Formats: sequence, C-alpha cells, structure tokens
Amino acid sequence: MFSVTVRDHMMIAHSFRGEVFGPAQRLHGATFVVDATFRRPDLDADGIVVDIGLATEQLRAVLGELTYRNLDDEAAFTGVNTTTEVLARTVADRLADRVHAGELGAGARELAGITVTLHESHVAWASYGRSL
Repeated sequence: MFSVTVRDHMMIAHSFRGEVFGPAQRLHGATFVVDATFRRPDLDADGIVVDIGLATEQLRAVLGELTYRNLDDEAAFTGVNTTTEVLARTVADRLADRVHAGELGAGARELAGITVTLHESHVAWASYGRSL
C-alpha cells in the first residue's frame, strides 16, 4: 500500500461535558498539528498516490472551516464532545466528501483510504482511518 501525507494545523476553542475531563470542562483553546494520509494499493498513471498540491489545498480548506472557532457554537457539534478523536473523524469524513466530489483530482477517486491524525502535543495524538 502506498501513502502520501500532507500536514497543516488548526486552532480551536471548545469545552467538554463529563467529569472525566476535569478542568477541560471549562472553555479552553487547543492547537493541533493535523496530518492527512491518503492510501492506495497502486500508483496512478502518473506514478503518484494523490496530487500533493490538491491534497494540501483541500486539507487547508477543511481545517479553515474549523480554525479560529469556538466549536461549542457550531451546529455540527451540538451535543458532541469535540475530543481529538471526534475531530480526527470529522476532518477525515470532510476530506472523503471532497475526494468523492472530485476536488482532489480524477486520480484520487481510486484512493483506498484516508487516515487523519491530530497531534495535541509532541507526546499525544489521536487518529481516525476510513475506507473510501
């Protein structure tokens, strides 16, 4: 399986519900380094997994929908704890929608999967992988 990873970042504000989150129940900010890995079993006719430029643009666009926002105020997250894991799935699903819409180029339609990893720090991160 071949893969290509592109990277960007996002800065959000949010709070959590539930005693397990301790002080994070209060509104706080978070900055995530975000990696999006695109996978396919074989390279396309051009010898690539995905157009890196388009993948970078689309990751930036998806993150632009989230960054500098208080996620507690976003309708898409009503009643949801926006944990690192939930945000990884959200980014992966939104990227998948863009793949299916052709926004990563025609060759991207042959991608087998996407994995999105959100790095909270240099020692903690969470990932979500999905098939396409």
